[in-house]
Amino acid sequence: MKIIELPIEFEYNGQPNYIYPSLIVSENELTLVDTGYPGFLPFIEKEIVAHGYDMMNLKNILITHYDDDHIGSLYAFKAKYPSVTIMASGVEAEGISGKVKPERLAQAEAMLEHMPEEQQDFGHWFVQQLKSLQHVSVDQTVHDGEWILNQQCKVIATPGHTSGHISLYFPELSSVITGDAAVRDGDELIIANPDFCLDRERADQSLNVLQNLQAKSYYCYHGGSLTF
Repeated sequence: MKIIELPIEFEYNGQPNYIYPSLIVSENELTLVDTGYPGFLPFIEKEIVAHGYDMMNLKNILITHYDDDHIGSLYAFKAKYPSVTIMASGVEAEGISGKVKPERLAQAEAMLEHMPEEQQDFGHWFVQQLKSLQHVSVDQTVHDGEWILNQQCKVIATPGHTSGHISLYFPELSSVITGDAAVRDGDELIIANPDFCLDRERADQSLNVLQNLQAKSYYCYHGGSLTF
């Protein structure tokens, strides 16, 4: 088994930006962790193929949490690769599948009511962005402490950024895929977007949990991988 970082470059507000989904390779089976913004399917496909892998071997898509930059292309992936298994925590699955209003949307709508006038345009855009995300049924829910992917990956509950956020720990690789429970800032790990954390205290606790694993490599969706 190995983990491959997939750097996806895009433009945001006229500036170059990156996200870093992860690809887990186990023999001939591929598992993609998070799917980027809406419209990012071809970018991620291109990066996977550039690493020498066949998209027809994509078996699973694992979602760390509900945010537009993580589930934005999930519907497109499922439509193109219908046999793929969609995995997420039970809490996140409710929002992804459309059974409940996603936490992030409820938060964005609440924040909009108190935003300064100069931020209103962004606030309305963000709410609409979240509302436009297409729902996808989650095929398999995963739980804290569960071993998945041929018993080589341990699911770690890392709430705070969202309530059902999960990260992935690979003891044999001494590696962690953090999602947004940790982002790379230079040579250290910090929490992502403190102002958008659903629970800042729990986010800090989750970051400590990941740091206490003392892994050699942390694959962060924002900032890229960090190796100690």
